[in-house]
Amino acid sequence: MKKLILSVMLALGAAMGAHAAGGDTIHWDKAPSRTNDLPALQNGAKLFVNYCLNCHSAAYMRFNRLQDIGISEQQIKDNLLTVSDRVGDVMKAPMDPKQAKEWFGGVPPDLTLIARSRSGPGGTGADYLYTYMRTFYRDAEKPTGWNNLAFPNVGMPHVLWQLQGERQPVFEKVGEAGHETQVLRGWKQVSPGAMTPLQYDEAVGDLVGYLQWMAEPAQNQRVRIGVWVLLFLGVLTVIVWRLNAAFWKNVK
Repeated sequence: MKKLILSVMLALGAAMGAHAAGGDTIHWDKAPSRTNDLPALQNGAKLFVNYCLNCHSAAYMRFNRLQDIGISEQQIKDNLLTVSDRVGDVMKAPMDPKQAKEWFGGVPPDLTLIARSRSGPGGTGADYLYTYMRTFYRDAEKPTGWNNLAFPNVGMPHVLWQLQGERQPVFEKVGEAGHETQVLRGWKQVSPGAMTPLQYDEAVGDLVGYLQWMAEPAQNQRVRIGVWVLLFLGVLTVIVWRLNAAFWKNVK
């Protein structure tokens, strides 16, 4: 029995060590909160339509819902209807799923709820997406020529590489618990992009903010209504408390 318990403990320890050494996850950076920032949401919507919607659908979001973040119907028609002719249509990518599977090894997922579905021990779904879009690097061994630290061996190429440029991660080998692991220490810019690193981070923050908003367009309204409900309940509590005292003041 003791041998069996010891074997199980050693197996679990080896598995945990392999998981840590594999480096399949990194620390997630905190995403900026921009779901109330209309200019940021508008820029995020533009980035989403221009760079994401070619492959990824948002099949539960309609173009005309963008009016909720201050984009007029005419602006939608003039600038954002890249995959449809009507503002009432859903955001469906034009890519054929069979071709997508041949090119990338799988069908690109729908992004309508991606900001809510990717939360984990490292943080929120927004934190994951913010980290993911900023940790692509060149990898000649991959079919797309790109890899990602937040999602190793990802089939998706770096669609924003012209904005960010090409980078390579800089690792440092560190010994921990008898194992040698690689720790990310920074990035080396191989070639510049159209944006500075700060501008790129701001753009990704806008994109992630839009993905958060798209996952629940009514969230800001829900929060505002919730605040008023709590204030009402607070006032009502005071009134009920005073009424209760008045009703029972002559009762011994």
